[in-house]
Amino acid sequence: MSTVMTLSLPPLPYADSALDPVISANTIGFHYGKHHKAYVDNGNKLLAGTDLEGRPMAEIIKATYGKADKAGVFNNVAQVWNHDFYWLSMRPGGGGAPKGRIADQINSSFGSYDTFKTELSQAAMTQFGSGWAWLVSEGGKLKVTKTPNAENPLVHGQTPLLTIDVWEHAYYLDFQNRRADYVSAWLDKLVNWDFAEKNLG
Repeated sequence: MSTVMTLSLPPLPYADSALDPVISANTIGFHYGKHHKAYVDNGNKLLAGTDLEGRPMAEIIKATYGKADKAGVFNNVAQVWNHDFYWLSMRPGGGGAPKGRIADQINSSFGSYDTFKTELSQAAMTQFGSGWAWLVSEGGKLKVTKTPNAENPLVHGQTPLLTIDVWEHAYYLDFQNRRADYVSAWLDKLVNWDFAEKNLG
């Protein structure tokens, strides 16, 4: 009988060194190869033999959020989902102001790209401890939000468009404690606006 594997570690959409110098191959090796993989492995162990095994990640995340007895499942599955989304939120040669529909939506919702950039940077910088900063769509408008630990916008009925990981393992090897420099470089050189626009639907 074949084993149902709910979670998997998809290949990165670029080479380990493709995001240099902002994110080094060394960081990718630890972040993707160790941290992300551990969430996949632990999540599969926790899901094995339960009624959640084999269900889509978004369903599992919504079904376990806020439930103390399911905290381990939530934390690992949500972190798999968050990391899958984070890798796609970046691309080599990305960054800078967007064009097209996503640019129009940002201008409409925030007034300007610079205002959006300030808001996202502020969210990323003020997320105390570990967590994420997000651009989301909610009620026909775009907004910036932040979440602690494994939490993500799915549990709040929002549609994520892109995310920046501000757990220390995302940037510490390259930037040490300089989170502001990491966030600035991420926005200027890596953010994948094509991915964000696809998520608009």
